[in-house]
Amino acid sequence: MAPNGDTPDSRKLERDLARPEAYPLPRPGAVEVRETHISWAFLTEGDVYKVKKPIDLGFLDFSTLEKRRRACEAEVVLNERLAASVYLGVVPVHRSSDGHHHLYPDGEVVDWAVHMLRLPDECRADSLLARGQLSSVHIARLAQHIADFHARCTTSEAIAEAGSICAVTQNVRENFTSTAPAIRRFVLGDEAREIERWQLSFLARNAPRFEARQRGGFVRDGHGDLRLDHVYFDPFVSTSPAIPGQGITILDCIEFSERLRAGDVCSDIAFLSMDLIAHGRVDLAEALLAHYARASNDYDLYALVDFYESYRAYVRGKVAMLRAQASTDPRVVEDAEQAARRHFLLALAGARPALLPPVVVAVGGVIASGKSTIADALAERLGAPVVDADRTRKAMMGVASTDRLDVPAFEGPYDPRVTAEVYAELARCAGVVVRSGRSVVLDASFRTREQRAVLRTLAESLHVPLFFVECRAPAGVCRQRLERRALERGVSDGRLAIFDDFIARAESVEPGEFNEREHIAVDTTRPVETTMRALSERVRFWPRGLVA
Repeated sequence: MAPNGDTPDSRKLERDLARPEAYPLPRPGAVEVRETHISWAFLTEGDVYKVKKPIDLGFLDFSTLEKRRRACEAEVVLNERLAASVYLGVVPVHRSSDGHHHLYPDGEVVDWAVHMLRLPDECRADSLLARGQLSSVHIARLAQHIADFHARCTTSEAIAEAGSICAVTQNVRENFTSTAPAIRRFVLGDEAREIERWQLSFLARNAPRFEARQRGGFVRDGHGDLRLDHVYFDPFVSTSPAIPGQGITILDCIEFSERLRAGDVCSDIAFLSMDLIAHGRVDLAEALLAHYARASNDYDLYALVDFYESYRAYVRGKVAMLRAQASTDPRVVEDAEQAARRHFLLALAGARPALLPPVVVAVGGVIASGKSTIADALAERLGAPVVDADRTRKAMMGVASTDRLDVPAFEGPYDPRVTAEVYAELARCAGVVVRSGRSVVLDASFRTREQRAVLRTLAESLHVPLFFVECRAPAGVCRQRLERRALERGVSDGRLAIFDDFIARAESVEPGEFNEREHIAVDTTRPVETTMRALSERVRFWPRGLVA
């Protein structure tokens, strides 16, 4: 058997299923064939039929009819998690007495196909990106959608092993072994050795982090192949931030290997952030990570995400290399070789320095002073995650971020001792982010000198600049905002009933807490853009137009 599945029978199957006559009535007007290194997809006007190549690549084995049938069935079941309405079932491929392959019921069953609805190419994330239409709203909704998916994904002792330091190291070494004979066609020998050295040394240095993630339940039976060309947005709801999970479909999870599908959720989301980087959009990649970390309350992913992006880039380089080796079409070979080199070089960039030196920006103020609005706007311009006290507190309490903790002021979850623990966790999460080379935005009231002192200790321990943005608004404006907030479902527990108590116990910023450059007071009754322009004179933002 040819390693690329290129046998007389398989090529005949490909030619036969490219004919409209091979399909049941009403027959399609045309059939488009798209080939990957492991399958053929036959696209009609409204349907897709995907046939797996009869190959054994070691990490997958489709070498027999029975193995291909089982793989097709697994693909349908597993993809129901993120694309239930798209995967319609498994259908037999028949061969009639005249030797032609077809999908209507006549003749010997010689193969199997996954039957899917065809989604519009123009709604695919990579297509939107190519047209300049993939927005920050798309990215925020996608991050929330994936975070919700990961929260539902199963885990077990066996699944958790897939994220162990031993398993990850095995996967990395297998990558290097399988690419060793040919990788110097794509990168220099020194470059190949540097990728291997960096990835293996990272694993050795950070083994306790991988073990902690494994113990903490972050290793799950996820998707395994999160790429832009697997993500589709419904055009009728894709621009609405109010429906975070609706209108997003994600196809083609790995079905042939639980070992490769399961892993740290950081590895899953890093595949997608890496793909955005590979498409020249570092800004959207960082936004994806920031929104995902906040939605999942998983800021510890920042300690590992650069490694996983490098690992995922290397995997994509390997896949492109296999595609180049398998094809006889010069155009396919050229495109695959370029993709292989691009991804191998991206893997080399895993230890790249940050585009902007990291800073800690804390946004504080009284209830309803506009902190979260300013924090979110700053985070977007810094390419940074927001770590906020409201979500952190509720995660520590074991409740959903939008659940109300309706208690009297400074009692229960808001007792000063609990609040001190919340601020300690804010600082810990911020430290993880900054040590990855990224800036961080903290969103909390910082109403006491003791709470603000945490910021000074944090910044000095990290050796990074500190900025305290103090949000101010007249009390009457704050009360109006709280009246409106009472009608909405949100994260904050701030409400009118506790506003006066909060004001009474807020401690103003004293001289000496911050220097003149660090302390920035803003009037949140002014337009946000006006405030951002003023802040840009003190805090260095991501340069406009810089994407890669």
